[in-house]
Amino acid sequence: MRNQTSPSPAPSIDLPIRPPPVPSLDGAAEGALSDLDDSVLAVRACENDDEAFAILVRRHSSHLLALAQHLLGNRADAEDAVQEAFLSAWRQLPEFRHGASFGTWMYRIVTNRCLNVLRRPRPVPLDAVAERPAADSGSSPPRVAETDAATTALVEALMELRPELRACWVLRELHGLHYDEIARVLGSSEQTVRGRLSRARRALMEAMRPWR
Repeated sequence: MRNQTSPSPAPSIDLPIRPPPVPSLDGAAEGALSDLDDSVLAVRACENDDEAFAILVRRHSSHLLALAQHLLGNRADAEDAVQEAFLSAWRQLPEFRHGASFGTWMYRIVTNRCLNVLRRPRPVPLDAVAERPAADSGSSPPRVAETDAATTALVEALMELRPELRACWVLRELHGLHYDEIARVLGSSEQTVRGRLSRARRALMEAMRPWR
């Protein structure tokens, strides 16, 4: 098991966004590891198995990057948040409860890191927080422009929400987490999650009233 008083250096993390690469695996080894579920990989990672952690990174980085970008509204900040979250997760692996979901645990680390960024007194740039719907080839230019404007309005309204409300709305509406999962991610009660989600929905509906 990992020596908790002197942890090994964190492995290089390879998100689909930047080098350096994670440990290189041959096809057979990677295939065998890829067949293991998160809980087994997390146990192996706790035992200093860099390759197991590399598989967890590859498995979860895409949706975690999407989560961070939805919360921060900026690709570069999202990349930094996820990169730092995985490094933090590597250091905190001895604290991971193996009966829990590794994915939910990572959602919590990424969300907390994003909330810390959002609480800083600085403007948050809007950069593809929500994917714009693909234009229908039969749509008229005015209709496409109206759709783009409505999407921009939704993004701006989302960015105006308090970070805690935004996190609840993003985790529920864009990432499909259940109320109990959101409560675990945010370290709050389901009742608090429901209340925040209700306030977020009301605020967004009011902001989008001109587009209905």
